[in-house]
Parts: sequence; C-alpha cells; structure tokens
Amino acid sequence: MSDSDPPASELTVRLAPSVGSFDASAWNALGGDENPFVSHEFLSTMEDSGSVGAGTGWDPVPIVITDAADNLLAAMPSYAKGHSQGEYVFDHSWADAMQRAGRSYYPKLQIAAPFTPASGPRLLLSDPSFAPHLLKGAEAVCLQNNLSSAHATFIDQEQLPLFEAGDWLIRNDIQFHWLNRDYTAFDGFLDALASRKRKNLRKERAAAQEGLRIERLSGDDIKAEHWDAFWAFYQDTGARKWGTPYLTREAFTLLGERMGDRMVLILAYDDGYPIAGALNFIGSQALYGRYWGCSRDVRFLHFELCYYQAIDIAIELGLPRVEAGAQGGHKLARGYEPVQTYSAHWLADAGFREAVADFLERERDGVATDQLFLGERTPFKKD
Repeated sequence: MSDSDPPASELTVRLAPSVGSFDASAWNALGGDENPFVSHEFLSTMEDSGSVGAGTGWDPVPIVITDAADNLLAAMPSYAKGHSQGEYVFDHSWADAMQRAGRSYYPKLQIAAPFTPASGPRLLLSDPSFAPHLLKGAEAVCLQNNLSSAHATFIDQEQLPLFEAGDWLIRNDIQFHWLNRDYTAFDGFLDALASRKRKNLRKERAAAQEGLRIERLSGDDIKAEHWDAFWAFYQDTGARKWGTPYLTREAFTLLGERMGDRMVLILAYDDGYPIAGALNFIGSQALYGRYWGCSRDVRFLHFELCYYQAIDIAIELGLPRVEAGAQGGHKLARGYEPVQTYSAHWLADAGFREAVADFLERERDGVATDQLFLGERTPFKKD
C-alpha cells in the first residue's frame, strides 16, 4: 500500500448487487484494457441481458473494496452458483464426492468472466496490497453464507502468486493458443510449418472458401440482421453442446452497442445468404475467439472462420496471440500450441481440501506430461 492509500481501518470489503451498479470508468480503471471480459461493458451486459441473474444459476455478487468516500479500490467479478455449467474448469467429480459424503457442494462462489474460458485478471486492483483483503472477503462470504468453496478460474499467470500467498489451491489445465512470432502475413506463418502441414493448411483454406464470400464486421458495421443471423448459428451450437444457449439474444445487441469496436464478427455467405459465423473479441495482447455456429456443414469452414481468419486478424493487428477457447486437440494441427491455464480454489472443509490438494498434485504431473507430448507434435519445422 502506498503512502497515499487510506489506512485499513477506512476500508470496507463488501458484496455489491451487480457490476452495473458501479460507474463504468471506476470499474474499468481497476481492470485495465488488456482483457475485454472483465470490462464493465462485458460484465454489465451479462447482467442487463439476463444471461446471468435470476433463473440462470449465476447470481452476481461482486466483492469490492471501497474507502470511506465510497471510492472503488478493488473488485472481483463473483457469482453465487448452484451448478457447474458454463465454467470450463470441470469440478463435477468434486461435487459428486461431497454428495457421497453426505454434504452439499452447491451453492459455491465462482470468480470468473461468465461462460468465458479466457485467461485474465480475477483480482481487479488499484494496488496489489488489496489482494489479501479480497481473498479473505471471498472466504468470509463462503463461511457466512454456507457456501462450500470459492473458485477463481482462468487466472492470469501473473496473479498466481497472489492466490498462492492466500493459501488457495492451484489447478492446471491446457488450452491451444496461436503464438505470433513476428509474422507479417499468413504466408509467413505457413513458412514456419513443415512442408506437408503447410500444404494441408493451404488445401483446407481453399476448400473452405470455395464458392463462398467471407466478410469481417466491427463496430457500427454490425447491424441487427447480422446479429440475427449469428444468433441462429449460436443457438444451434449451444443446443448441441449445452442443451440451452448461455447468452440471450439481447446480449449480442448490447455487446454490439457497448463494445462493438472490440469485436470482429466473421460471416460466411453462400449466394448472398449467411451460412456460418464466428465472433472474436479484441484485447490489447490477444484476439479471443468465443462463439461459432453454422446453418449447414461446409468442409473445413469451421477451421477457416475460427482459426485461420483469427490468425489473419491477429497478424494485421499486431497481437501476440490468439486464444481460441477451451479444448480442441484439432487446433494442434492448425498451428495452435499447448499452453497451461490456471485456476485457484478455496474449500471450507479441511478434510475435503486435503483430498482435493492430493488430487491436484497428481493431476498437475499429468498436465505437464501432456503438454510435453503435445508440444512435440506441433506442425512446425523441427530443428
């Protein structure tokens, strides 16, 4: 804490009713502009559109620190959850274990950007010294409200020491990210691949684009008819993957209004009609591929819209990487490399915490082995 910061006696750690209850500039001053998913615009859109809130199992309970003048000094986007859907860090086996022991795993506290498997800050801080107060606040919320646990998912690696200092358990997993090694064009990326892999990617792009028109839209160029088309694609994908799509139709309208200049909507047209689309968010250090859908299958079109177009955009914008979402080993052959992601967990029950800690230690060894195995199978030229 700097000399200008208020003494601890003047600080209040409290629950707030929503992110939208705060001034956008005050919230964004804490989160910065690197990651779009902790922005006031994104999180308040989830609330205002009904994508989180009553009936969703994601009840907003942001934990914040304010001073005596009610200035916002630190925050974490938090949700009381009655299930584990939409998180992408799977803890169903933990819930089953607690149920077999005669105890309830739900409700729990989730510290996350809803429905978003993209790493980012989970402790939004005007000063790092506020981190322990936020973590203790989360623990207190659990104990006072009979929540079994608190889970911060997809944490920026830089924030791991803050959670470790708070004695939270760390969990590792793997995603596939495309890394920009100072490429100036897609062909420069292709030149880094082994000859056979390079030919395969060129064939895939040609096959996917044949007879189609591909359009990229941002900002005010994204109109209601574009969102209507994409909503139909998104519903189809959501119904197949999750049963019920997480985002409402209103969410896309509000996202377009509030942060359209931080998004790229890619649509594929056949004879003037949109048949597929992919939605990307732009951060200061990454392009984030989030949603995809189609009305009919076209061979390799998923790869083109979600992976190759994203690479093109990242190169054009000079972004260091593309994060194309959770899972998907097929990304490996398309030049996306295995990287580790992190989450942090606090469990109220000491015995259950010990069992989970043992599980995570064994899981961590397996994740490291998998990363080495996958890293040897990238399509790049071998030295």
